[in-house]
Amino acid sequence: MADVLPLVEARLRTALGEPDARAAVTFLGTDRIEVLRFTEGDIVRYATLGMSAQPMADPTAVLADPVKGPRAELILSVRAGGADTDKVLRPLAVLAASPQVEGLVVAPGASLDVGEPLWPGAPFSSVLVAESGGLIEDLELDAPADPVRFLPLLPMTPNEAAWKRVHGAGALQERWLNGGTDLRDPLRRSVPLD
Repeated sequence: MADVLPLVEARLRTALGEPDARAAVTFLGTDRIEVLRFTEGDIVRYATLGMSAQPMADPTAVLADPVKGPRAELILSVRAGGADTDKVLRPLAVLAASPQVEGLVVAPGASLDVGEPLWPGAPFSSVLVAESGGLIEDLELDAPADPVRFLPLLPMTPNEAAWKRVHGAGALQERWLNGGTDLRDPLRRSVPLD
């Protein structure tokens, strides 16, 4: 099968324009993960590139299928100027490497935690994985490969992450919607959860 990453990068450029910065991180025993930054007005988007090179495998499987299985890249959108969000590059690369390192299958509704603020002063150390297909269309690959999904990440405060564990992703998203929460605000407070 052809290398997936040039196709993924082309889809990112088509949807978001030309990246204005990129950084690469390599963790021991993993493939290189790049994070591309796209700026449009006051919105900065960070997109991983490299997570989709291999399909995510069920950690209980004896052998990982080299072709079939879910593939994804991660997208984080924040409002520019409120915080030094460029420091999110390493935490994003850590999350994108988690399928290779930990055998995680990253899917909508999942919580991912980096164990430290996503950027200096951030009230978030974890994210909620949202559904793909909104900002960037899924990238269809030749059969039998699964499409590459571009999964938005929604930063969660520790209280929101704890509440989500009890009530579920849908209930938290409903709280955000009902509260008029600006999920792109890099310094926002937790939505009322009582």
